[in-house]
Amino acid sequence: MQLDARRQVADAADELPDPRLRAGVQNLPVSGPAAFQLDRQLPTQIQVGVEQEIPNLAKRHARTGIAAADIDLAAAKLSQIQYMARLGAGKAWISLAYSQQALKVADEALGQIETLVPLARSAVASGSARPGESLEIRRAVLDVEDVRTRLEADREAAQAMLARYITVENATASGSVPPTDVDVERLRATLKHNPEIILAIAQVRQAEARTDLARSEKRPDFGVNVSYGRRDPAFGDVVSVMGSITLPIFSGKRQNPRIAAAEADAFAAQSIQADRLRELEAQFEGDLAAWRSAHRQWQRATEELLPLARSRAELERASFAAGRAELLDVIEAIKALALLQIEILKREEATVEAAANLRLTYREHDL
Repeated sequence: MQLDARRQVADAADELPDPRLRAGVQNLPVSGPAAFQLDRQLPTQIQVGVEQEIPNLAKRHARTGIAAADIDLAAAKLSQIQYMARLGAGKAWISLAYSQQALKVADEALGQIETLVPLARSAVASGSARPGESLEIRRAVLDVEDVRTRLEADREAAQAMLARYITVENATASGSVPPTDVDVERLRATLKHNPEIILAIAQVRQAEARTDLARSEKRPDFGVNVSYGRRDPAFGDVVSVMGSITLPIFSGKRQNPRIAAAEADAFAAQSIQADRLRELEAQFEGDLAAWRSAHRQWQRATEELLPLARSRAELERASFAAGRAELLDVIEAIKALALLQIEILKREEATVEAAANLRLTYREHDL
């Protein structure tokens, strides 16, 4: 709405000011024999006229420039709001997707452990297992349930955050997650087109346009006045045409200080733009380092830790089947594998979120 309003205002930016209607009585005597009589003296008249101010061309161009800069600024603010919404919605969706996957892992682990609970009870009843082992098994179940409770809280938080952007209660993430890789050079090339920089550029243009407007005050403006005077028929009616021009002769105390202030504002806006670009470049390198770190940790856990945990769970099952391991060892291995899978999902989530943050923040799709 603000952008549409700015565009509508721009259409009238270079229009002339509204004409001014003038009416009154001119040269009416207020003393003597003809006091307050309209038909006794030659100069007395009822006058009606129209006056039009004509700003200099530089001023009209400057006003047009300000209107165009206001449109650019409103468009830049809208673009910034849109990309922030995409970034927030993307992070919320990723968090929801991975909390759902982690809940599935926790549920599967609970299901596997619960299938072994009857075996533990039978072993205790037959005397082949200590009674305390059933308590240890229960503790293992509680550990996984605690993790599941935290995951449910993460899911609900992600749903609440996502509802802010899509207005859907209890949303469910479906489809594949975003890729974990990024095109670093392509992202680096888009830094100058980032919404933050575009916004800063629009503010610079606005300040420069206001500087042009201040400078235009040193050029004279013009005016035209046409009036019709109604007098006594014995004297006849009259028409007057007048022109006017402003005289900016004291610019040292009037126009120059305003020009200097506008130029200072423009220089400050240019400095802010350069500083924002440097800040964005530093932020990009920091986000890139965070993505690389998350990616390495995820790969290390997937390629090294996960195979070890799976092998342990399989070996413990085989040893239990062969009578060389306790049931509690099997349950502990199942629990450890589930907790590791959840941890790996968190690392993968961190990697995907870092990659998505890079793509959405630095607008990979713009080039």
